[in-house]
Amino acid sequence: MPNIFRIAFIGIDHPHGSGWRDSIAQLQDEMQIVAFVPAFKDSLTSLEEKFSSLPRFHSISELLSWGNFDGAIICLPNLETPEVVIKLANAGKAVLVEKPCAKNAADWQGAVQAIQSNQVAFQAGYMWRYDEAATRLKTMIAEARFGKLISIQMQWFTSDISRRGADHYLFDPLKSGGGFFNWLACHWLDLLLYVTNDLPVGVTARIGNFTQDNAKVDDGGSALIDLASGCLAQFSGGYWLPRWAGESSWSIFGSQRWVHWKPNYPGSGGLLEIHGPQPQFIPMEEKFFLPQDLAKGYGGTKTIRLLKDWIAMANGGPVCKNTPESVLKTLQLIDAAYTSSAQEKRIKLN
Repeated sequence: MPNIFRIAFIGIDHPHGSGWRDSIAQLQDEMQIVAFVPAFKDSLTSLEEKFSSLPRFHSISELLSWGNFDGAIICLPNLETPEVVIKLANAGKAVLVEKPCAKNAADWQGAVQAIQSNQVAFQAGYMWRYDEAATRLKTMIAEARFGKLISIQMQWFTSDISRRGADHYLFDPLKSGGGFFNWLACHWLDLLLYVTNDLPVGVTARIGNFTQDNAKVDDGGSALIDLASGCLAQFSGGYWLPRWAGESSWSIFGSQRWVHWKPNYPGSGGLLEIHGPQPQFIPMEEKFFLPQDLAKGYGGTKTIRLLKDWIAMANGGPVCKNTPESVLKTLQLIDAAYTSSAQEKRIKLN
């Protein structure tokens, strides 16, 4: 394998496409884009001029016939993604897939099998697994510093559907499968499974379209998730803010401490407000600020770590924090939430 990891970029005008390319630019000594499959009807709207002379192909078959690349970053609608992953994996190419990777768990199964059977390096776009604050929460739980974990409350609110327009492909149920829960809630649901290292055993959800945006997919909702350990996790969020904006947070409550995580706290890389018991009558009260992340690109330093992990795996290193199996578990949880809402009942898992 050459010293520079050669990337084929699939889906130029994906909403996160330019962000991914900015992140790759931060690692120019380790990885480099060498070709494109524009997709999105061959649209080149967001193609940076520095890439304009690179080879471009109209299909994955054409790209594979050319073949001068080591791995591909796939930024396509959910409907198209699994088939592309299968073709690339069967050709022995490493794959990095924009989340959530498929419309549903059933559609992702074939990709899992192709990745496993061909033993290609796999990474997914769940960059919050690489966030330092999330890693610290995971360590706190693993070290039982919360005592008995009782409750986890997660929120994510962002711009309403009118910011992009209800006709955007993200809001097309045939191409995307779902709306807010599929595109954004997936981040926190995936991270919940990673941080707790726990299994969901039941889901009760109410998901729908609560605004007047005329979209054919959900714009948000809430889900209550029973974890095998006995902890109860709750998520609420939606496309509900009438401007380009976003708010997100976690609160974790245990018998020995509770922590409020504000990942986008101004001027920082996240704030952990930690509260605990009173040894010697002195209460544990701490505000822990992570340094501000000034790295460019989609997701900042988190994504750079994610990319480096992918390269390392492709070069014979350990598996990434995201795996095809972890993606499948997240899709299964999302599917269960949609089913619960549609049937108006708790859905058992595992």
